[in-house]
Amino acid sequence: MSTAFGRKAYLCSVAAAVAVLVFLCAGRGSAEEPETSSTVTTPQQEASAIDERLRSERATRENSFVLTPHRPNYILPVTYNASVNKAPYGAEGNQLQSVEVKFQISFKADIASGLFGKNGDLYIAYTQLSMWQAYNSDYSSPFRETNYEPEAFLAFDTDFPVFGLRNRILSLGIVHQSNGQTEPLSRSWNRVFAEFVLDRGRFALSLKPWYRFPESAAEDDNPDIGRYMGPGEIRMFYEWKKYVVGLMVRSNFRPDDLKGAEQIEFSFPLTRRIKGYFQYFYGYGETLIDYNARTNRVGIGILLTDWL
Repeated sequence: MSTAFGRKAYLCSVAAAVAVLVFLCAGRGSAEEPETSSTVTTPQQEASAIDERLRSERATRENSFVLTPHRPNYILPVTYNASVNKAPYGAEGNQLQSVEVKFQISFKADIASGLFGKNGDLYIAYTQLSMWQAYNSDYSSPFRETNYEPEAFLAFDTDFPVFGLRNRILSLGIVHQSNGQTEPLSRSWNRVFAEFVLDRGRFALSLKPWYRFPESAAEDDNPDIGRYMGPGEIRMFYEWKKYVVGLMVRSNFRPDDLKGAEQIEFSFPLTRRIKGYFQYFYGYGETLIDYNARTNRVGIGILLTDWL
């Protein structure tokens, strides 16, 4: 796939993200407009999907038998990558298949609450993302790549208007991500981040800028990772009757060397606890080993816990 086409695809995805945001936020009147007795409830007046998730989490936070989800937990038994990154593996890269299993495990636990009056909760979290060549029996079906991502963050409940939305959560944290490999496959980086979670009814928007801690040249496995991953990411979600559509966009904001990524996802109910899940990823940094290689992957599977 050419660089020019990739750049056009990226710009189209960014334009689509802006269009979705404008459409959902324009609304018919203000979100704070009082409802009259003759007014039918509009989508802008619906209950907040973010508030519903927070209430569900807090209802079980004292239960030691419950792991609170952090990011989505899912398994995609079948994914197809049209642009397999063989370069890091040398001659063995030729044995890699385009079809593989992708799954993610993610949970968190609050270890302190109300650190600043009645606000400010301290969390620790862990996310693991794996790519498994399960159907590649000729190559012993290896786990091609696994990323380990522990983090700690302070989360504050907020409630102030921002361009027609409501800033609902502010998080400040530190995160380490690595693939647990030795040279030449080792990849890792450490960051601090801020995350602003805004909502309007069933729509949610996450703005997450980050800063990478610099490392010495002798210890840095991926000195140019910022060129591909950029300084942060934006996520958008809309939930309707348990159907959730989501979009993630990253960019390095370099017009002469534009790189980034987009992920489109859609979940739909199958049973009371299980949802079907579709995911499409295009761009850089799907995993750390692929941070500087463009991925073009589509997959379908099941989702155990969603964003909303």
